Amino acid sequence: MFSKSVAFSIIVVIGLCFKKVGFVELSRRRRRRRRREVMAPLVKLGGVDEELQKILEANMDQVPARKRAREAFKGIQLQIDHILFKIPSDGVKMEESYEVNSRGLKIFSKSWLPATSHPKAMVYYCHGYGDTCTFFCEGIARKLVTSGYGVFAMDYPGFGLSEGLHCYIPSFDMLVDDVIEQYSKIKESPEFCTIPSFLFGQSLGGAVALKMHLKQPNAWDGAVLVAPMCKIADNMVPPWLLKQILIGVANFLPTIKLVPQKDLAEAAFRDVKYRELTAYNIIAYKDKPRLRTAVEMLKTTQEIEHRLEDVSLPLLILHGEADIVTDPSVSKALYKKARSSDKKLNLYKDACHSLLEGEPDEMIIQVFNDIISWLDGHCIKNTS
Repeated sequence: MFSKSVAFSIIVVIGLCFKKVGFVELSRRRRRRRRREVMAPLVKLGGVDEELQKILEANMDQVPARKRAREAFKGIQLQIDHILFKIPSDGVKMEESYEVNSRGLKIFSKSWLPATSHPKAMVYYCHGYGDTCTFFCEGIARKLVTSGYGVFAMDYPGFGLSEGLHCYIPSFDMLVDDVIEQYSKIKESPEFCTIPSFLFGQSLGGAVALKMHLKQPNAWDGAVLVAPMCKIADNMVPPWLLKQILIGVANFLPTIKLVPQKDLAEAAFRDVKYRELTAYNIIAYKDKPRLRTAVEMLKTTQEIEHRLEDVSLPLLILHGEADIVTDPSVSKALYKKARSSDKKLNLYKDACHSLLEGEPDEMIIQVFNDIISWLDGHCIKNTS
């Protein structure tokens, strides 16, 4: 038997299928109403005055609102009590930029480099679902820079500070091509073309990194995959019947937010204190997934699952054994089936999905040490 919430979702979706015209009119009314109203916040942040609260509550479907929110809150974000934000920025040269890509979209990117030395390698970061490279990525990048690496990151179109409808992926292949375009320019520049280049993908970013490798088999010196989205865990996917209906509806209502979803922070963060701090990631997408986005992620994981044997680059795969967001069994399958002879799988007992953000400090430190040790070893291999 379906739960009441699932049954209700099925009824809603079937109704949409037969009343498209009525829905379009309803959508117009809602859009008009949203111009006058604001969206209720999920959490009221401490130490935030009324003016900042209004910025937080604004509809962030479009990038101008996300930019305003980030600008207003970035000072507050860097002061939160999280191990990632305690990593010193001394000796780190940071730069933010916007660049219009070949599809005419203004893309936000950020770099972190050692201030007084040349990096021993470049790490190209691919963020997770709904995320941005302006929050937890800040601490991850600083940690890598203190170990001698340069880091380059971007917000995908529609994510974070990049142009586009918030968290809308019309085509996963197109998103991957956008990342390849952005990272190739940096990787092939005279400053960095002679040093090793590693991909670093978290969750959905793991799928992005794998797709980049499958499109460019010889372009990268290795990949670090943290809880990669090779398969979405079964308990995070809607029941089969509802899934088929949602796939059909996505063909003519692609941007609607309708896919049932569990609380990702609750599912991904084991440390309760750190779970509460996810509210400060104010430009992260926290609503229900858009239909086309959900369909594209599902298609992508199915493709990757069937192409594990084609993965040939050096791999470090890290996964929490208690992860209920992305399936650890597929990381095991990736390790077993990947054609690469240079591969390593680290499984962490009791750890959940967000290994670098949502675990107790001692686990976060252990995972960082494992990553840096692997990168150090592969820099030596590439220079010997």
